[in-house]
Amino acid sequence: MRLLLACVLALLLLAPARARADELAPLVTEDRAAAATAIDKIAARRDAASLKVLEALQSGTLRVDAQGHGYAAGDGKLRALSPGAPAQPSPPLKTPLVDNRLRRALDTAVAGLKLSSPEREVRLAAARELSKGRNDELAPLVRQALSRETDEDVRERLAVALAHIDLASDDPKRRITALQAVEAARDPAFKPELERLAGAEKDEAVRRAASSALAAIKVRVFWFGLIGHLFYGVSLGSVLLLAALGLAITFGLMRVINMAHGELLMIGAYSTFVVQNLFAAHAPAYLDFYLVLAVPVAFVVSAAVGVALEATVLRRLYGRPLETLLATWGISLILIQTVRLIFGAQNVTVANPSWLSGGVELLPDFVLTYSRLAVIAFSALVIAFVWLMLQKSSLGLRVRAVTQNRDMAASMGISTRRVDMWTFGIGSGVAGLGGVALSQLGNVGPELGQAYIVDSFMVVVLGGVGKLAGTLAGALGLGIVNKLLEPAAGAVLGKIAILIFLILFIQRRPQGIFALKGRAAEVS
Repeated sequence: MRLLLACVLALLLLAPARARADELAPLVTEDRAAAATAIDKIAARRDAASLKVLEALQSGTLRVDAQGHGYAAGDGKLRALSPGAPAQPSPPLKTPLVDNRLRRALDTAVAGLKLSSPEREVRLAAARELSKGRNDELAPLVRQALSRETDEDVRERLAVALAHIDLASDDPKRRITALQAVEAARDPAFKPELERLAGAEKDEAVRRAASSALAAIKVRVFWFGLIGHLFYGVSLGSVLLLAALGLAITFGLMRVINMAHGELLMIGAYSTFVVQNLFAAHAPAYLDFYLVLAVPVAFVVSAAVGVALEATVLRRLYGRPLETLLATWGISLILIQTVRLIFGAQNVTVANPSWLSGGVELLPDFVLTYSRLAVIAFSALVIAFVWLMLQKSSLGLRVRAVTQNRDMAASMGISTRRVDMWTFGIGSGVAGLGGVALSQLGNVGPELGQAYIVDSFMVVVLGGVGKLAGTLAGALGLGIVNKLLEPAAGAVLGKIAILIFLILFIQRRPQGIFALKGRAAEVS
């Protein structure tokens, strides 16, 4: 008797798995009607396993073995989808063929399962996908889901999905309801359609609703556009800050016009490229973390080049600004040609780590990219490091003393030559950190530094020579103003306007935004 009960129980447990396995068999036959019926039966179960099977069928990764069990193919492996399916499929494996008829049934089934999911995030993701375009075939499904949905975010997205359909309706009430949903969502994707309705619609009530929705969208686009310009302005300002920070240190201390400063940025960027390639060749599993090592490497390499430049060339040219300018310009050409000989004349690509890929999408055409957010945060860390070094260390004390009065500092026993060397090295190393940041925003090439050298000097002169706060204010100010002017005047005219403003500003205030204090300032 016990044996009989055990057999009955086993059959009851195995029956659902057997039935589910049998449901997949019609998918690999030539009978399209049977395949469509199988899709409906799978969707009728409304469980997570059914959704995985239909998503695999939709993506083309579903495989069905000889026993009718389903498996998902990916990364060279097979993952069992059917309940009770063995880990190893029974050959031969077959791939279901999905024609247009089955794809329509499949889209409806997958959308229905997602919209009826008990998980809010699944329903919200499905509603967002449906709200991106018009799909008349899913209209009954969307209406049904909207009638039972309680979450406000999901309801808003479903209303937008329905608006795509109802705006083409002949019923004015449906069009007005759709326009109200569009106004509530303020989705910029509807702007062309609303402009057409506001200008050509015969029904007065529909035209007023379209005008109201269009005005709401324009307000949202304006504010998000302003936020976008400010974000890209802060991002550009952060890049200019990293490019000009090292120059502000060296120019403020030694009054050296270093035309090779841009090439120190380039050296930092190429150091990042080399570290990336080393990780790819010797530690590919840790490639996402190459930036952790690239930051100190770029700083040390650029600082070493700066120290060598100061010790071999600049030390012999102090007090002769024209000769220093010409010498550093020649050195910049030498560094550019050296990089061309080592890495080639073509640009090289420094890939973003996976954790810096993507961004936060605020609008369909406005994304706060993780790479730019990281550059802003990195700039804040670098300026904090420089401030601590200048204000809280013995080297910083000596640098400030030499900056304010070189002769008095020398008479107090400070080795001004050694301070010059270390300061120039630190300034060059900070430029290398700027190169690390630039490598995450675009390609790296031999001419990389040339694009930032003029802007770097503009930032330093505008902010005030030798003033860290001035460099910060000048960089962010120029970056934000530049991005706000570009939409109205264009990139070229915007640059010209900024240059004219800078000339007029320096004429009125030669010391910059923040004036240098001390005897050196009085003498100069």
